[in-house]
Amino acid sequence: MHVAIVDEELPYPLNSGKRIRTFQLVSRLASRHRITYVCHRNADPREASEAEAVFRDLGIEPIVVDRAIPPKSGPWFQARLAANLLSPLPYSVASHTSRALGRAICDLRSRRRIDLWQAEWTPYAHSLRSLESGRLLIMAHNVESQIWRRYYENEANPLRRWYIGVQWQKYRRFECAVFRQADRVIAVSPDDADRIRQDFGAAEVVVVDNGVDTGYFRPDASRRIPGRILFLGSLDWRPNLDAVDRLLSEIFPAVRDQYPAAMLCLVGRNPPESLRRTAAAKPSVELHADVPDVRPFLAEASVMVVPLRIGGGSRLKILEALAAGTPVVSTRIGAEGLEVRDGEHLVLVERCEDMARAILELGRESAAIPPMICAGRRLVEERYDWDVLAERLDEIWCSAVGEVHPPAGLPAVRSEPDKSPVTGRPSHRSDRQHGRATGTGFDG
Repeated sequence: MHVAIVDEELPYPLNSGKRIRTFQLVSRLASRHRITYVCHRNADPREASEAEAVFRDLGIEPIVVDRAIPPKSGPWFQARLAANLLSPLPYSVASHTSRALGRAICDLRSRRRIDLWQAEWTPYAHSLRSLESGRLLIMAHNVESQIWRRYYENEANPLRRWYIGVQWQKYRRFECAVFRQADRVIAVSPDDADRIRQDFGAAEVVVVDNGVDTGYFRPDASRRIPGRILFLGSLDWRPNLDAVDRLLSEIFPAVRDQYPAAMLCLVGRNPPESLRRTAAAKPSVELHADVPDVRPFLAEASVMVVPLRIGGGSRLKILEALAAGTPVVSTRIGAEGLEVRDGEHLVLVERCEDMARAILELGRESAAIPPMICAGRRLVEERYDWDVLAERLDEIWCSAVGEVHPPAGLPAVRSEPDKSPVTGRPSHRSDRQHGRATGTGFDG
């Protein structure tokens, strides 16, 4: 089968939740199917070169086009936001649409017979709206309109709230159109699948959960530091920045009032300069940007916190923490989409305001932690291992085009502790140059 995937960029290195999910699934299916990856060039030139080399090593053909990435600040950004009021498309869809990508898709269609097209992020379904042949799948990493609804509900500024409300309604209309056009929509959780069926009338919705490499993330309790609180996530994603703001302004100060020795460790990619300044000015707060490997931070943390009040999909960072044996305290929104139970696998709170109390109580009830760690590890091994999930995606691809699913047993991409989770071997040059840059576990 020839599968063409259309995306924002090549998902490498693995330093965001979306990249991790996409790469771990696609890399496992590359030996079974012919895969062509059509996308914009990664913004970082060195990253772009390495990404193309990794994909060619896997037997995946990259078709990469250039685009000018518009800045996300300044007067021209404000002007583009204002101009988008005249467009039927949400801003994040319009800003990811390019003529170069459209030409690359048309050229590929004219040269090759494509059995299956997959929009790897919902906005890129717009570039595939005029398909004349081949099945169309949409990988819905989130229900984007739900995220915009939560932005709207949590925004206090009246003008910003109005504009966000406009974007929310545009996304509802956009998702309704593209989800109904698709032959199948792939959701990352049963909750998202139900929402896509009920709210948008999509006929064929299937689930491939987010996952974790259980061979790469392993428990290591010997390095645990009492009172060390970890936040892990992409620091250029607005829901995470909102969570960090609440963590710095309310949650962590409340913890330190009761436990002065507490330390907060923020780990993530691309933190804005404003966050760097804020973290540097706060006592007992560390910011670690763009680290090559998150496992040492998971091993040292006494608890990982997920104070999200805006979000969608499901959090890979929670799965990584459970696999690494790190206790987790999360809001229910933060743990949405995962089959986790409060008190058995992690601690859940209704609101961010309840999180400081839950962190302190978990520290006092240390006897409850070992059973929770064991239950969390068992859950990810049984349900959220990437090998199992890749088999599920393969079944969906084959059934979409009417092919018989081949026998189970994908070639292993799983990494041992001394190997890269990208290739399963230690030889790729980026592994040598950057330590284990391919093992970064940032989440969007």
